[in-house]
Amino acid sequence: MSAHACRRQIVRWMWRWSVCPVETSRGLMSFCSTQKEPNQASSSSHSQVTHRPVNQLTMPSLLEMGFTETQAQEMHEGAIKSRGKHVPSVLTALLILGLNPSSILKIMQKCPKLYSLKGMELQQRIDHLRQLGLVEGSLQRVISHFPNVIVLPIKRVNMVSRLLREKCHFTVQQVTDILRDSPEVLEEDLARLEYKFQYAYFRMGLRQAEMVKAKLFRFSLSELRCRHCFLERRGLYQTPDKKGQTLILNPPLKDFLCVTEETYLTQVAVATPEEFHVFRKMMAREQEEEEREQEYSSDEEVELCENDDDDDDVEQNRRRPDKNTGYKRDKK
Repeated sequence: MSAHACRRQIVRWMWRWSVCPVETSRGLMSFCSTQKEPNQASSSSHSQVTHRPVNQLTMPSLLEMGFTETQAQEMHEGAIKSRGKHVPSVLTALLILGLNPSSILKIMQKCPKLYSLKGMELQQRIDHLRQLGLVEGSLQRVISHFPNVIVLPIKRVNMVSRLLREKCHFTVQQVTDILRDSPEVLEEDLARLEYKFQYAYFRMGLRQAEMVKAKLFRFSLSELRCRHCFLERRGLYQTPDKKGQTLILNPPLKDFLCVTEETYLTQVAVATPEEFHVFRKMMAREQEEEEREQEYSSDEEVELCENDDDDDDVEQNRRRPDKNTGYKRDKK
């Protein structure tokens, strides 16, 4: 089916969902139903009807949209289970985006929240992703890989985008590349996201372009630290000085982070799996100790602040005269 024919078919579906007369004799079913008014006299030969929108999809309409019988059954069951009231408009938005029925079904299975989303809200979020630089092709791949990207509030997407630009100093194009290659970053805790960047920038001496090239934000902070520190303690990685210089040639980030563990050990770290396994356990223990120390420090700070407040209150009370003591300054 050509693109023009596809658009024309979608327009026909939209018209049938909004126009109420149902031509059952031709086998056409829309998303509207006709019912008799309960208080209407039945003697009239031309009984009046009212038109009420159907909340759920029907099997014939799903088949007409291009779903197979099995796919239509799964989609129908999902719509009933979620009690979604705006599924037709959601499917319309996804079809107009250029996704085929098979891809749409997989997206709905990965992200059942879409059943409860309004079509207008979905379209607004798709348009917002376009404004962030996700063009046709990239946009469809991102949504297919990570459907949660279109159920997250626009405010949340803006917060992550602003953090990457303002605190991590990525360019607008680099932020677009991060959202395209690592859309999961939108669900990450903002404090941990910023700390991951700071670790790579200050501790490893990396720059933004290398982080984007290596798809840094696809990986957890613990995996990044483990692989980096293992190389460092084996003398294979060195933090650059203030001038960005090192005594050894550090391996590029993509060569030891974007590879399997086997490739990492044989081609970069030159170590056995047993050695790396022991080191990973040691790193996990060190991280637990650091977290406990941070919690202890936080508790101490809170306690000190509370004690300072108490001391201030005591000092103020000491300086304030007690009205009930009868103390009076002598008049001269």
